[in-house]
Formats: sequence, structure tokens, C-alpha cells
Amino acid sequence: MRLTLLAACAALLATGCAGPAEMPTEAPDTMPTDLSNPLLAEWTGPYGGVPAFDAMDLDDLEPALEAGMAAHLAEIDAIAQNPAPPTFENTIVAMERAGKPIERAFTYYGIWSSNLSSPEFREIQGRMAPRLSDYGTQITQNAALFDRVRAVYDARETLGLRPDQVRLVELTYDGFARNGATLDAEAKARYAAIDQRLSELYTAFGNHVLADEEGYVTFLSADQLSGLPASVVAAAAAAAESRGRAGEYAITNTRSSMDPFLTYSDERDLRETVWRTYYSRGDNGDENDNNALITEILALRDERVGLLGYETFAAWRLENRMAQTPERAMDLLLAVWPAAVARVREEVADMQAVADAEGADITIEPWDYRYYAEKVRQERYALDSDEVKQYLQLDKLNEAMFYVAGELFGFAFTPVTDGSVPVFHPDVTVFEVTNRDTGALVGLWYLDPFARPGKRSGAWATTYRSHTTFDGPKTVLASNNSNFVPGAPGEPSLISLDDAETLFHEFGHALHFLASTVAYPGLDGGVRDYTEFQSQLLERWLLTDAVIDRFLVHVDTGERMPAALVEKIRRAGTFNQGFATTEYLASSLIDMKLHTLDDPSGVDPDAFERETLAELGMPSELVMRHRTPHFGHVFSGEGYATGYYGYLWADVLTSDAAEAFAEAPGGFYDAEVAQRLVQYLFAPRNAIDPAEAYRLFRGRDADIAPLMRDRGFPIPAGTE
Repeated sequence: MRLTLLAACAALLATGCAGPAEMPTEAPDTMPTDLSNPLLAEWTGPYGGVPAFDAMDLDDLEPALEAGMAAHLAEIDAIAQNPAPPTFENTIVAMERAGKPIERAFTYYGIWSSNLSSPEFREIQGRMAPRLSDYGTQITQNAALFDRVRAVYDARETLGLRPDQVRLVELTYDGFARNGATLDAEAKARYAAIDQRLSELYTAFGNHVLADEEGYVTFLSADQLSGLPASVVAAAAAAAESRGRAGEYAITNTRSSMDPFLTYSDERDLRETVWRTYYSRGDNGDENDNNALITEILALRDERVGLLGYETFAAWRLENRMAQTPERAMDLLLAVWPAAVARVREEVADMQAVADAEGADITIEPWDYRYYAEKVRQERYALDSDEVKQYLQLDKLNEAMFYVAGELFGFAFTPVTDGSVPVFHPDVTVFEVTNRDTGALVGLWYLDPFARPGKRSGAWATTYRSHTTFDGPKTVLASNNSNFVPGAPGEPSLISLDDAETLFHEFGHALHFLASTVAYPGLDGGVRDYTEFQSQLLERWLLTDAVIDRFLVHVDTGERMPAALVEKIRRAGTFNQGFATTEYLASSLIDMKLHTLDDPSGVDPDAFERETLAELGMPSELVMRHRTPHFGHVFSGEGYATGYYGYLWADVLTSDAAEAFAEAPGGFYDAEVAQRLVQYLFAPRNAIDPAEAYRLFRGRDADIAPLMRDRGFPIPAGTE
């Protein structure tokens, strides 16, 4: 077992689990002998074996998880009870090697959880959440196992290990120590009980949000489409038809559908309806209301880290991240907040002036922000977002990403069209990734781009198999998942500039997976406030000249995006940064402040959100990007809990690194800077401390000044 496998286990609870010569050659008596369940079976076929997504049967899931957990626990027991003295090989490496069947089952579980959810799956998920939590606890609180890990940890500097092996030992030990391994028996029992209850709460939270996303749809008639571009109308018609309402138009309760409607619809009452529906997810006072769950989650998290001696959940969470302390993270957020809020005031004034000139007789409200921002954008920059959209075809953008990956990483992408790689839905396409110079296989890239019922909202990247070499090289199986609205039948899918940036962002995660050179699975993760950096950096290549010239072509004429339009986009680059930055910072600040409360028990999430934002001076014309009752990053698991600030932390690195390319002779395609980028920032994954990795790339630490320049904000005194 490795701790990354337990982390994956925790992720699947609705979020977000670290030598061969002395391993037993036969399974112990307690090892289950029946691992014939198809979800546990070794993957067969090309590319070192691929998941049998076309043969998934939900009836197999629960027994697969039960058998997989039992098999893994038996392997763990064999490692813990090994009579030979603990060594790196017979303890740390043995743990890395264990748990393969359950890992395969988790892959299928993740597909059902994120891409193909159903009421039947959610019943299984609810039953299995406490079992999976207990399974993880049995590993992290296995005293004999921890004694062996601690022995290797204590001797790590005298064992002749490579630096990456030392880091693996340290991460493994830290994973145990930070999850209750050092506690006495009574505290361990309470810790385990808390984890089990949290797993149930995380599952319920995520399912409540998904239920509100699926259950609330705003249907329109033909006379309610004023202002909507043809592409939005066509997508809404297709969404309605797929729901059995042909002839009507559906605005679904997802960001991809909500955002363009609020941007273009002339129907103010409908804008308010769609806005309230979206931002009230998990906050409707019904069976899917998440407020009570949040209160219990906060109290349990606080109690659990108190057992470990930490004052707050945030102090525990940030200890091993780049920020290190809540105070450092908060300092960054608050350094940017005043400039962002000041920019919002300017943006609202500009929008109000447009509304007044139109004789609208309104005061700007949150459901007006996108609509009037678009009018200001068109007036000030003569930039029409729908005009830009005509040059952003999803298929062409995929080609653009492949071009960038080729220039920076030397990767080539070829579609797999022979049916040899199963997929879980017809929307999914698969590409073979090779080294374009040598032809050597790197991995596969799966793309699932479109929204549908049962698929969680947003965009994300994941792996079905990560790179390792300790047992022979493993082919990477990476996946990107989005919720774009498909075009009408036979028509290309057009997406917004924001969505195109998101597409590049998530592809950055995929490149991080594919570029890995690590030896051990336990090093193939990362530090949360660092791993967003690589993906945010890749967004910068979307509007490079090479991409514009080759791939940003008009959907009807095939002509390159005109230079005048490109210039408008670039001049508008800092436009609406008040809105974008403030809605993000508000979510980050609420996350941090909730998890630094001295006593969060009994907190009223709605009241806390409202009162805290008022104290911060949150403008009334917008809301948090993720309001607390549907803040899945933070409350459907722990991956981003007290970690949402990490996007800004990573953006400091991003802006600084982008300036390294901008200053290079070859610009964003400079071969020498690209080589350092891959060598130090992508390939090592978590095999090297991220702060040291960045210094190796840049020659120094990053600072905040490039970030402020990028956003058009004044640079705080003393930061240059």
C-alpha cells in the first residue's frame, strides 16, 4: 500500500490512500483467494493493459470493493508481520507494490462517481463510504506497520538511499504520523470514528449538490430567447430535447449553461431566476440542504486535528504545503483583496453608467454583472464574446493543445480508432501519446468533454494509471473531463474564451501526469498549492501567435482570427479582473476563516458567510465563486479543504514563470526554458521539494509583482 492509494480512496468517498526479496512468496492464510471479480482483474489489451470500461457492471462494484480491501489488508498484514528487520525494500517498496486489485476497482468507482453517477450508484456509495474509511484507518493505524515505517524513517540517512527514495520514506512516515499513527489506543479509536463519519458526510454533501444540479432546469419558450447568440440557443434546444422537451430550450444548473445565459439574455427576470437557482445549490432548506452537514464537518475536522495537537484544521493542513502556515496563505489573499475589490467598484460604476444610458432604471445586481460587463467589454474594447467564440472550436483547440505539447514536451497525439481501447461513454475519445522524435510510447489520453446527466459539474483531470519504473515502466493513462455544451447535431462545439482557458488548464494537469519520470507511485502526487501551478501556466499558450495562426480559425470561413480581434482580446486581458479575482478570493477567504475558527462547533454557515464577507467589504454586486453550501472543493472531501487559496499561490508562480518565457529569446517556445520547465517543474512530480524545484527552474523564488502586473493591479509596496 502507498499513501497515494489511500488518498485516492479518500477522493472516492466523494472528494479526494504511500523489497521484494523479503516479501512472502505465497499469500498468507487470510489472503482472499477469489479475486475473479472483473473490476479487480488485471487489465488486458494493448498499451500494457487498459481498463475494461465497456464491461462495467454496477452489480460487480460492491463485491469488488469488499474483496479488494480484504486482499490489500492481507498484503499489509504480511508486510507488518514480516519477521525480517525492516528495510526500504521489504517495507516501503513492499507497500508501494501492494493494493493493485483495489486500485483497479477504484478506477471504475471513480468513473461511476464522477462521469456516470446514478441513484443506484449513490446507494452503493452511501453504504461503502464508512467501509472504505474503516479500511484506510486499518492501514494508517496499523501499529506494527508503523513501527516498521518508523524504523526505516529513523535510519533513512544511513541506508545509502537515493534522494527520491529518502523523500518517499519521509512522505510515507509523514502520511502515517499526520493521520493518527502516533496516538494512543483511545485517541486512535476516536480518530477512526471521526474519519468514518466524515466519509458519510462528504458523500452526502456531494450527492446533495449533484441532485440540485440535476433537479433544477429552467425551461424557456421561443419568446424568451432575446439576446442569446445562435450557439447558445442551439445548445439549449439540444439540452431540452435530451430531456424530452423538444421545441423548448433548457438552461441547466451548471456553470457552462448558466454563464452564457447570464452574459447574453435580455430577460432580467429570467437572469435572476437562473442566477438564484445556480447559487442556491445545497441551500434550499430541503432534503438536499448542506448547511447542517457543513457545521458537523467543521466540528469533526477540528476535533480530529486536536487529537494530533494542532490548534486548527488549517494549521494541520498547511504544515506540509508550500504556504506552511495559515498566516502566510492569508497574507497572500489579503495582499490582493484590496486591489481586487477596488477594481470591482470601478467595474460596477462602468456597468451602471451603461445601464443608466439605456434607461434601464435598475441598480446593478449580481444577475446583471455578466450581462452589463459584456456590454462594457463591447463598448470599451469593441470585443464581442460571441464573435470570439466563433474562432474557438473544441476540436481545433484539442489540436492546438497537441501542438503545444509537441513543441514543449516532444509529445505526439494520435487518435486510437481501431476500437482496441474501451471507453465508458460514446462521448469519450482516446489518443495515443508518443515521443515524436523516437516514437516511444508515453501513454494514453482520454477526453470526456460534454455535460450530461449523472456527470459532476466543472472540469477535472485524473489518471487511471500513473507513471512508475520501480517494477518496470508503466504506461500513463491520463484523462481530461469537462462539461461543455455540445453543438447541434452535425455542428462543431464552440466554447467561450474562459472555457478554452479551462481546457488548456486541465490539459496542463494531463501533461504533468504524462511527463512524470518518478520511480515510485508514492511520488506521483504533489503538494496542492503547487500542482495547480503547472496547469495554470499552460493556459498562457492559448493566445500565443503560433496557436492563433494555426488553430483559432473561424467556424464557417476557416480564416485565422483577425489581428485586430486578437489585439482586442489582449487589450481586454485585464478586463473584469475585479469580478474574477474577487469571487475567487471570497471563496478562498471563507475557506480559510472557517478552518481557523477556535471553535467551529455550532457555526451557522450561511450567517458566517454573510457576516464574514460583510466584514471584508465584499461588494454586494457579486458573490463567492463557490458559495459555502455547494463548495465541493472543500466539503465533499478534503482535497482542497483550507487549500482553495492554492490557486492564487500557484498563480504567483505562474505569472513569474511566464515572465521567464516572455524574457527568453524564443519567447513561449524557447527551447532552453522549455527544457528546464519539463526537467524541473513537470517530470519530478513530488520527488523533489516544490520550492527547490522552482528555484532550479527560475534561479530564485517567485514574487507577487508579476501576478499584480498580469491582473492590472497596483503592486503592493515592498513586494518588487
